[in-house]
Amino acid sequence: MTRDKFQKSPVGQASVPVTTKENEELVGQASLPVTTKENKESVGQASLPVISEENEELVEQASLPALNKEQVSIYRRKLPHWRQAGAVYFVTWRLHPSQPELTPDERTIVVAALEHFQNERYILFAHVVMDNHAHVLVKPIHENVLQSILHSWKSFTALQMQRQFRRQRSIWQDEYFDRIVRDEEEFLEKAQYILNNPQKRWPEREEYPWVGYFDDASE
Repeated sequence: MTRDKFQKSPVGQASVPVTTKENEELVGQASLPVTTKENKESVGQASLPVISEENEELVEQASLPALNKEQVSIYRRKLPHWRQAGAVYFVTWRLHPSQPELTPDERTIVVAALEHFQNERYILFAHVVMDNHAHVLVKPIHENVLQSILHSWKSFTALQMQRQFRRQRSIWQDEYFDRIVRDEEEFLEKAQYILNNPQKRWPEREEYPWVGYFDDASE
């Protein structure tokens, strides 16, 4: 696993063109081609890069399967969770309401946990750890399942924060939100949302070390 492949995106850059989907693909196609750059649009002031002409392989690696209800399994906790083989998921989990906000050192612990099993258990395309929640864009691989990956992240980081920073009781909320990414357009939208999250929350910040995207998921 090569953590140096994760790109940390500074906050406060000028608007960066975001890839848009020009041609619609047939329903049922297993993967989507790389988006062309014929059309570009800016996404607000100080938006951050997601897909550029230098890292289009990010979308290729996602290999988004068409959503097929016959291939989707659903299980319920407090929320319903849809599962499909080969899917990319947008996932959000939050700090328990009884806990104070995450410190910078605690955010570093969470980011390290997210990046640790890159290309072994999952492909992590984008991630951000905020003061009270985290977002990831992730694809489980090698027969790993999303719920096990989330359990590993949450339990490991909770234990580290309890040991190192003397936090007590539940660290994370038990439930989390996940969504199957339907197509390339949604993939790009979710990635942009993740990378823009710190700037939206703290527009005055110029840097945010706990956000990034993986620019070469093939290694």
